[in-house]
Amino acid sequence: MGIEFKTKFLAGVALCAMIALAGCSALPTSGPSGQAVKSEAPVDENSLPYALVRVNSDVVSVLARNTGRLTVTYPDRQPPREIRFGVGDVVSVTIFEAAAGGLFIPAEAGVRPGNFIALPNQTVDHNGNISVPYAGAVRAQGRTPAEVQQAIADALKNRAIEPQAVVALIDQRTSLISVLGEVNNPVRYPANAAGEHLLDAITRAGGPKGQGFDTWVMLERNGKQATVPFGALVYEPSNNIWVHPNDTVYVYREPQTFVAFGATGQQGQFNFDAWRISVAEAVGKAGGLNDTLADPGAIFLYRGERREVAAMLGIDVSRFTTPIIPIVYNFNMRDPSTYFLATRVLIRNKDVLYTSNAPAVESAKLMTYIRLVTATVNDPIVAAYNAAALRNLVVTAP
Repeated sequence: MGIEFKTKFLAGVALCAMIALAGCSALPTSGPSGQAVKSEAPVDENSLPYALVRVNSDVVSVLARNTGRLTVTYPDRQPPREIRFGVGDVVSVTIFEAAAGGLFIPAEAGVRPGNFIALPNQTVDHNGNISVPYAGAVRAQGRTPAEVQQAIADALKNRAIEPQAVVALIDQRTSLISVLGEVNNPVRYPANAAGEHLLDAITRAGGPKGQGFDTWVMLERNGKQATVPFGALVYEPSNNIWVHPNDTVYVYREPQTFVAFGATGQQGQFNFDAWRISVAEAVGKAGGLNDTLADPGAIFLYRGERREVAAMLGIDVSRFTTPIIPIVYNFNMRDPSTYFLATRVLIRNKDVLYTSNAPAVESAKLMTYIRLVTATVNDPIVAAYNAAALRNLVVTAP
């Protein structure tokens, strides 16, 4: 029981410490290791399954084709159809005959200024009809002026002399477009027969109140909704689609943000301060990579993608049951060419950027804990040896 015992004892303690701390879960860290993320292995039965995608030029091309665009939800690039009458619209009807002495035009010349009669303005009723003398109820709802004109002429052709009708919209109370939210003049206005684009509609409402980079535009049509940053309408003309009658355009302000965790220079939530930024710019905003901690080959971008986009990326979507599939994009910054790819992949609102610690950092932490354990065990042994030596010194003193 001397120094030999002490050495063996400390070696055993150190070995136990190494075994106990060999698992990464026993060491404090800012997140999972790069190897753990790349393995896609679930930590337990409650872990959310995800797919790992290593970023290359093909992946960048797929993402570039599937950025947030209104044309994904509304693929129709055609102008809106002709404006059609709806319940509540006020219309005028003028009926012409080819000669006097017919159903509407008296035979006495000079009694009337022309061979026509103008009916009082009337509202399309709840059944969708208007009333025309001798023609009865004429369907107007869902029809264009030309279609209503033809229907009136057909109803009168056996009673009037070559009748023709002119139908005009006096007060458009349906086929309206609403623009509301963070605009200078919220408005609900009649749709233009010539058609308008989304930016035209926002201009009618006085334009957005705030700066464009933190402004969002939501378009609702036929029960569907799609949202894009305001900058996407300006810088990507394909997003500036036609507005249709009964569309609702909602403009609101919400700073675009992403969060950065792990071995970056700074951690936390960061604003874009622009309408879009790339992964490279996001890493820069977070202070770059920590030179003493980060593993450049283990930079991960967490994001949910639609099933069709995931399939384009080569993911087996049959493993997932949800419409949005969790995907982790891996950027290997040890490859110099990846920096070019990082400038082409855009960060999206609420993305999560995580940089794992290098394996050597975890090994250093393990050695630090082993040293701490052995020192803790060694301290009472040293104290006991010192006490024994002191007693021996006292006993042998003359």
